[in-house]
Amino acid sequence: MQRWQGLNDVPEDQPRSVVSIGVFDGVHRGHRAIIGRAVEHARTVGAPCVVITFDPHPSDVLRPGTHPAMLSTIDQRCELLGEVGVDAVCVLPFTLELAALSPQEFVDHVLVEQFHTEGVVVGANFRFGHRAAGDTETLGELGLSRGFVVDAAPLVAGDGGVWSSTYVRGLVAAGDVAAASVSLGRPHRVEGLVVHGDKRGRELGYPTANLATTAHAAIPADGVYAAQLILAPYTPHAESFPAAVSVGTNPTFDGVERRVEAYVIDRTDLELYGAHVALDFVDRIRGQAKFDGVEGLIAQMSQDVDRARILLA
Repeated sequence: MQRWQGLNDVPEDQPRSVVSIGVFDGVHRGHRAIIGRAVEHARTVGAPCVVITFDPHPSDVLRPGTHPAMLSTIDQRCELLGEVGVDAVCVLPFTLELAALSPQEFVDHVLVEQFHTEGVVVGANFRFGHRAAGDTETLGELGLSRGFVVDAAPLVAGDGGVWSSTYVRGLVAAGDVAAASVSLGRPHRVEGLVVHGDKRGRELGYPTANLATTAHAAIPADGVYAAQLILAPYTPHAESFPAAVSVGTNPTFDGVERRVEAYVIDRTDLELYGAHVALDFVDRIRGQAKFDGVEGLIAQMSQDVDRARILLA
């Protein structure tokens, strides 16, 4: 799969393409249904399938301070889009200039001039152009006059309602990472660099990797989780290790800083400082608790690790 950073990276000889447009944060099962239709259309007409996504999130530009918690980094988003069968992803920097384009200007400048669009597949609730003035009907009318067809894919629902990034964020915020994985079609992932912490875990017999998580990451609710730690994600050298993860402020030690700390089960030989790692959250073991002393905490940590080992077996 090709990845283009902005329109300037798009090849000048880009053939007529089938395009899907959206932020697609998390690339959850609802997103995959839309993109899958685009891939199928592209294969039918013998054209490449291109996804246009945006970074940063539009709300961060249009309404500073309202950036939602993100279900995926841009690297993970692109990898997931490639897994669906997309031929290329264009990461379009979302700017005030882009937001100022009218629906017609967006279609002409982006879809027609850059991608020579043969077809567009979007969700039924898709909006675009200045002040979100355009909808799927607008897109269809513009496509009719410019030689491309529009498929407004119906939204897909599960047991909890329509699959959406907002819905999944709510599950993650509540700590229900198991339910979130159902909507995502995969475990929820949090990434970051391993940095030095208090080294208290090592003193307790459970050395942990303290993550400086990526900006705006959707962090699960405080508690203890079973997860897979991925070392060097998105590389051919990626390795996976079972882990017990603590999210919270360490109230037993009167901590105030919220942290994400991972203990790689039964491994003390890994040198993780400075490494970029990902945590794939599988299930929640318990909520955060304050213990009267270190002995009670260590006993509970032993139980947590045993439970994580079972959940990840």
